[in-house]
Amino acid sequence: MFRYFEIIGTSFRMAMQEFRSNKLRTFLSLLGITFGIFCIISVLSTISSMEYAIQNDIKSLGTSSVFIDKWEYRNDNNYPWWKFIKRPEPKYEEMKLLKQHVPVLKNVSYSANISDKLEYGDNVLKGVTYYGVTEDYAASQNVVIGEGRYFQQSEFDRAANSIVIGFTLAEKLFSKPEKALGKIVRLKNDKEAIVIGVIKKQGQSIADMWNFDNSIILPYNFMKQIVYYRSANPIIIAQGKPNVSMDELKDELTGAMRSIRKLSPTQEDNYALNDIESLSKDIHALFANVSIGGWAISVLSLIVGMFGVANIMFVTVRERTNQIGLKKAIGAKRGIIMMEFLLESAFLCIIGGLIGLLAVVALTQIFSAMFSFKVFIPVSTILMAISICLFVGVAAGIIPAFIAARMDPVVAIRSK
Repeated sequence: MFRYFEIIGTSFRMAMQEFRSNKLRTFLSLLGITFGIFCIISVLSTISSMEYAIQNDIKSLGTSSVFIDKWEYRNDNNYPWWKFIKRPEPKYEEMKLLKQHVPVLKNVSYSANISDKLEYGDNVLKGVTYYGVTEDYAASQNVVIGEGRYFQQSEFDRAANSIVIGFTLAEKLFSKPEKALGKIVRLKNDKEAIVIGVIKKQGQSIADMWNFDNSIILPYNFMKQIVYYRSANPIIIAQGKPNVSMDELKDELTGAMRSIRKLSPTQEDNYALNDIESLSKDIHALFANVSIGGWAISVLSLIVGMFGVANIMFVTVRERTNQIGLKKAIGAKRGIIMMEFLLESAFLCIIGGLIGLLAVVALTQIFSAMFSFKVFIPVSTILMAISICLFVGVAAGIIPAFIAARMDPVVAIRSK
C-alpha cells in the first residue's frame, strides 16, 4: 500500500516539474482541458443557479395551487388563440361557488390586476400594478407584511379603501417604508386610499409572477369601484388541502367548473386549469435541453485538450527514455511504469481543470453582482469536473504509458 502512495507522490512531483520547467508549452497543451472544464462548470453552474432561482420563485406561488384562467400557460395541444379569446373570464361568483361545492379546497381566492398610477403629494409613480384580491389570497401566495398589518375580514366585507403597498413603492414615495403607514394616497380615477401595511421586500427575481415590491394590494370590492373587472385580467387561485394530490384537485375542479358553467358532455372546456407542478417540470426540461449545448462545446474542447496532453506525454516519454530503462533494469515492472505515466497525465489534466475552476469562481462573483440571482457552483459539478479530468488524463496518457512500459531496458539505457 505504501508503495502505491509513493508512486502517486512521484507522479505528482513529475507533473509539477513538467509544468514548472515548460510552463508555456504545458499551458498551451492544457488550454483545451482548461477551456473544456471552464465551459462545463460555468454552463452547468449558471444553468443550475438560474433553475434553482426560477424553481424557488415558482414554488413560492404554491405547488398545490391551481390557477383557473381563460388562458392555458402551457398550450401543449396548439389550441387556437382565437378560441382562448372567446372564452369567458373567470367570475367572482364562480369563486364563491367553488368554495361552497369543492370540499378538497383549503383556500380559494379571486384576483384581478391592472397597471396604473400611484400618487402622494406631488410624487407620481406610473406603471404600478394593482391587485384586487379576496380573503384567501395571502394564504395561498407569498405575501409577507414587513410593516403595519394585512386586511381584516371587515375591510373585505365593506370594500374599505385600505391598501397594502410594496416595499419599493414605499421607499420611492416616503423614503422609509414605516413612514407609509397611515398615509392617504391617490389611485386611478383619483380614488383615495389609506396605507395600512407594507409588504416585506422580496428583491428582484427571474420568474416573478407577482412583483409585489412594485405593487399594491387592495380588497377586491374596493377594486371594483376603480375599474371594470373584465379589463382587469381576473383569475381564480385554488389551493388543495395537504393530503390532496394535484390530479385529484384538478379532477374536482374540472367537474365543478363544468357544472357551474353548465357545459354539456359534448362541449369542450372553456377554461384552463394551470398547475405549478407542471410548470416546474417544463422549466426543468427546458434547462436540461439548454445544458446539452454547453456539453457539446465542452466535449469538443476536451477532445482537443486530450490530444494536447497526449502530445506532452509522448514528449515526456522520449525525454525520460534513459530513466525508464534504468527503472526497468533494477526491477520496475511494466504495470508500475504504466501507472506512473497515467497518473502524471491525470495530474496534468487536473492542473488544467483547476485553472478552469479558478476562472469560473471569478466569473461567478461577477455574474452574481450583475444579475438578480446568486450564481453558485454545486459540489456535484466540481466532483464531476475532477472525474472528467481523471478520465481525460487516463485516455490521453494510455498510449504513451503503454509505449514506455513496453520499452526494452537495454535499448532505453543506450538511447540518447
